[in-house]
Amino acid sequence: MPQPSNDKNQVKNYQNILFEVADGVARLTLNRPDKLNSFTGTMHFELRDALDSIQSDKSIRVLVITGAGRAFCAGQDLADPDMAMGTTAPDIGNVVEQNYKPLILRLQNLRVPTVAMVHGVAAGAGASLALACDLVIAGKSASFLQAFSKIGLIPDTGGTWFLPQRVGMARAMGLALLADKLPAEKAFDWGLIWQVTEDAELVTTVNKLAAQLAGMPTKALVRTRAAMHAAPNHTLEQQLTMEGGFMRELGWSPDFAEGVAAFMEKRAPRFTGE
Repeated sequence: MPQPSNDKNQVKNYQNILFEVADGVARLTLNRPDKLNSFTGTMHFELRDALDSIQSDKSIRVLVITGAGRAFCAGQDLADPDMAMGTTAPDIGNVVEQNYKPLILRLQNLRVPTVAMVHGVAAGAGASLALACDLVIAGKSASFLQAFSKIGLIPDTGGTWFLPQRVGMARAMGLALLADKLPAEKAFDWGLIWQVTEDAELVTTVNKLAAQLAGMPTKALVRTRAAMHAAPNHTLEQQLTMEGGFMRELGWSPDFAEGVAAFMEKRAPRFTGE
């Protein structure tokens, strides 16, 4: 398991997650290592609270999500009260609506870029959580698993949206129907994730990437995400219109002015995220 660096400041105390910020980088660690960081209703509540904190804190420029112990996240904890099999079956659709849908929408609309640092297994909703981030960096021993068909369900947490877009319909269907484990290196080869590193280099690689993103023009990065996600549902004309709107907004931003000044003065830019 990758160990976090020590130069962090604790921002909030939670039971099921760790949330720390330093130098513009927020680090959110799923912290139920004895349960492979599987989701519970309480963890979802804490995640929503942490993401809301990021949304309101302009000092934060990037978010890194990872898991404690030997896994990134094993998906939903089937022993959680929300999933209890009593005299009637649980309303899993309600669990999705109340927990997973708002989690993914918060990530997709977050005001900062997001990075998933994946080690061990990322299964079920845990795999989809990673794919909901803008960049996914995995150690070589990591793997991704769409385990839903093994218990009679479909991929949720955006899995049916992320997979076909990343790897194409044929591979997405195979992963979803057969529930085969996908090793990190093959996930990289298929275009599912951004980068694979040696396990021992994972934390260093992600820390460098996070520092790089924290020093970049935050609004431009987030508008790039929004434009990329909108493109599949747009005509070319609609996409060009969206690009023009974003360029107008960003062209009036302090970071654009700084970027141009730095280019003209042949120096490194000092972006503020504004």
